[in-house]
Amino acid sequence: MPPAQSAAPSAVRSAVRVLGLAALTLLATAPRASAAEGWSLAPAGGGRPSFYAEGAPGAVLQDTVSVTNSGGHPVTVRLTGTGTGTGVPVTFAEPTVRVPARTRADVPFTMTVPAGAAPGDRSGALVAEDADGRTATARIRLRVGGPALSALTVEHVVVHGDRITYELVNRGTTVLAPKLAVRAHGLFGRVLLDRAARTLPVRLAPGTRTELSEPWPGRPALDAVDVRLTATAADGAHDTADTEARFVPWGAVAGVAGALTAGAAVTAVRLRGRRAGRVAEPLSMDVELTGAAR
Repeated sequence: MPPAQSAAPSAVRSAVRVLGLAALTLLATAPRASAAEGWSLAPAGGGRPSFYAEGAPGAVLQDTVSVTNSGGHPVTVRLTGTGTGTGVPVTFAEPTVRVPARTRADVPFTMTVPAGAAPGDRSGALVAEDADGRTATARIRLRVGGPALSALTVEHVVVHGDRITYELVNRGTTVLAPKLAVRAHGLFGRVLLDRAARTLPVRLAPGTRTELSEPWPGRPALDAVDVRLTATAADGAHDTADTEARFVPWGAVAGVAGALTAGAAVTAVRLRGRRAGRVAEPLSMDVELTGAAR
């Protein structure tokens, strides 16, 4: 599977080549992506199941795609690189090609690797569509050269009730399959949660992040907790993040507070009653001594 060739941008202006029926015979066993009866799409040259390209950031890579019309009528197709998933612009010598009956059109194209592209593997496809809306694809495998860097961070750790939410971020240039370990301590260092590292059901592409959560069904009802998450991946990627949580049974606290409030109200009423009695007693004595009531 030979890789695409590096080329100057002017190469994309090469003329589209149209070959006759003899060429179709030679391609009878070549892998093809068939859109419908009559025409198909495949890498030029025969024998390649998909395109393979490799280059450093800033490189311009050239290859050729073939549209083969084995039917008895001409077909016109539109070629695009939309949705390739590679993040690499694709430019065709002729984006719209008319292919006569029983012929093959070879269409040169270039892929320009962005100057800031992170090293690593990417995959996608070229797409051809005819006037009736039928499509065919030819897969692309692209490897961007450069130093491999494995880097991973754990961010935004928060305890929400019986779950611990967090984000993993791939800050390197390689695809990561991260592992996570969880540990939590309560007051006086008591271990509340000790979950060994395990592989997570995600794969992180370079420069991407994902939000995940860890269940904690047995979390304490009343405690002050320190939580630590440790993420690891291949080639030494490693990071830890800490957070704190305070668990308080607010329902019980509200009940106690209500009882205390009621008790305080009753005490206040009793105190007011006693004070009122003490004020009235001297008045009664004054009446008896002065005889003012007679």
